[in-house]
Amino acid sequence: MDIGLEGGFPVHRNAIGKHHENWVFAPANDDWVRVQPTSFSTVFANDIIPEARTVWSDYFKDTKGERFHLRSIIDLVKEHRSQGGVFPTDVDVVTGGFPCQDFSVAGLRKGFNSHKSHTGKIREEDEASAENRGLLYYWMREVIDITRPKMFIAENVKGLVSLGDTKDVIQRDFASTGGDGYVVLPPRVLHAAEYGVPQRRERVFFIGFRKSALKKNVLDKFLAGDPPEELSPFPPQTHVFMQNFQPSMSMNGFLPNVTIADIFKDLREPTEESRDLAQQVYSKAKWMGRHCQGQTEIKLDSVGPTIRSEHHGNIEFRRLLAEHGGALKKELSRGLEERRLTVRECARIQTFPDDMRFVGKFEIPGGPKSVSASMAYKLIGNAVPPFLAYNLARRLDDIWDSVFKS
Repeated sequence: MDIGLEGGFPVHRNAIGKHHENWVFAPANDDWVRVQPTSFSTVFANDIIPEARTVWSDYFKDTKGERFHLRSIIDLVKEHRSQGGVFPTDVDVVTGGFPCQDFSVAGLRKGFNSHKSHTGKIREEDEASAENRGLLYYWMREVIDITRPKMFIAENVKGLVSLGDTKDVIQRDFASTGGDGYVVLPPRVLHAAEYGVPQRRERVFFIGFRKSALKKNVLDKFLAGDPPEELSPFPPQTHVFMQNFQPSMSMNGFLPNVTIADIFKDLREPTEESRDLAQQVYSKAKWMGRHCQGQTEIKLDSVGPTIRSEHHGNIEFRRLLAEHGGALKKELSRGLEERRLTVRECARIQTFPDDMRFVGKFEIPGGPKSVSASMAYKLIGNAVPPFLAYNLARRLDDIWDSVFKS
């Protein structure tokens, strides 16, 4: 989310919508372009995973750890409430992706009754329920109450929408922040592939605005429900799944989805010479039949699978042998081996830039000296696709002066 909100990173040329050529800062090569920086800059970041701090700090050149806080958000909120000074002031936007495993259709769907604590450990039955993993959105709400941003963006899995009244409860709780101080728009499910991301990934976004920061006419429209298109913070769709794409859609400005073949075109095989360590490593878990997750082969002419954080080694296959149902006959005829997706391939499916390192040795004080392939998969799968976040950021840049008081 931070990479996307700041911009300035390379994406495949086919990811740029027909009406967004002004997003391009400079061509990187024939197939890749670097997008323009946005007006946003990250001032505070947080995660409980040490390797997340290492990888983030390495990319953002935060070598002293001044912006990244490696502690539970609950502990940070409690410290700020008692002592102050933890969270920055004069904040425009708060973003957060509270843990999604408890709401995912692929998870246990414990929801608010998560069996894990805010530190990720199995919680005891008598541990305060407000601190379980399924209620961490409440603590994001606390951060919003402390920092009083003009707006916030909260992201979670699509499965949350179908879990009882969870969506409505979260929407009401966010709106009550600061004594009914925010208007929260009806949450919307965004499909990453419809915004130039080569991945089948659907996520729900809650977007709220501080009432006192909005222009009066805008507040009235937001309180009425879905805002008019010209004021909506949700970015307009730019791409359509290729199997659903019709020539008439091109006339309306839509493009066919970015494919795996597009983004893998210049990648070497892990056994070939490469200076990118993330392309050299991949899960060695063997094919286990169709009864387990991650036993399918990618389709080069389509989008990639949802990159999951809880894959447990079962990341999808780059290529399967013919006896396992492999369809990439040209590659098999060249003698290329059956293998799972590499770390870099997963990162590209998520639209992470190649200059973000995920494995190898790091020199970040107070953090792990190396990051494993297994942890790299987890970090990548936990994330919002940067280019989806960039679509949101550019949309906010476009409407900012129209919705907020000067």
